Amino acid sequence: MSTILVTGATGGIGQAICERLAASGTRLMLAARNQVRLESLVSSLPAPADGSHEAIPVDMASDAALVEFDRHLATSALKLDGVVLMPPQPHSSADPMPEPEVWRTLFQTSFIGPLSLLKSAIARMEPAPEASRRCKVVIISGISSAQVLSHYATANVIRTAWLGEAKTLAFALGERGIHVNTLSLGGTLSPWYRDAIGRRALDAGVTFEQRIAVETDNIPLKKYGTPSEVAVVVEGLLSPLTDHMTGLNILHDGGFTRAY
Repeated sequence: MSTILVTGATGGIGQAICERLAASGTRLMLAARNQVRLESLVSSLPAPADGSHEAIPVDMASDAALVEFDRHLATSALKLDGVVLMPPQPHSSADPMPEPEVWRTLFQTSFIGPLSLLKSAIARMEPAPEASRRCKVVIISGISSAQVLSHYATANVIRTAWLGEAKTLAFALGERGIHVNTLSLGGTLSPWYRDAIGRRALDAGVTFEQRIAVETDNIPLKKYGTPSEVAVVVEGLLSPLTDHMTGLNILHDGGFTRAY
């Protein structure tokens, strides 16, 4: 039985991933900031055949919380077969040169803290390629990792930082049998994104469906993704499908990104 750590587990996308993995018999370690919501999610998931899922509250913006998270993992008897890392995403902003303190906060919350957590998780992996035991890391990013978006000025920088880190880790950890890939999402109908579309529809005086049609007109598939679709791809990236794949940035955007 494989054991997978999922961060951001209580969000719309994280919950869909957890539900998909738990349904296949995977044992989960679920991490997020809110312990009550974590415990509620754990109780709603089918339990693995051997043991149980585990909830670990952690705030990736807090050094003290990350130290405690590392201590918790170090004392756990479980070894990790994979990690789904969802760094807190930078808020949309059109300001390409915010004040230094804004950058410090963004990098601590969306890069430095999550990378510290990932380091702790990798320390709990014991791959054995000669025995066909490989460990997989999936880092959830956004399409501004591959194509500049004017209204995501700071996200353009941080998401490309994750792309560089994933490539670096893939090179450094490949011989050990640890694979690192990024999954970059376009518009995805998580609860908060649906709410944002609903507000835009209200402001424009149109229905939700009409607003969706306008917003997806420049997407070849003419639709946004769904959390359940993301979960299917994540499950594949954790599976033997990627046994000869690492360092890739996979776009999940309906064909929106034009770059080769």
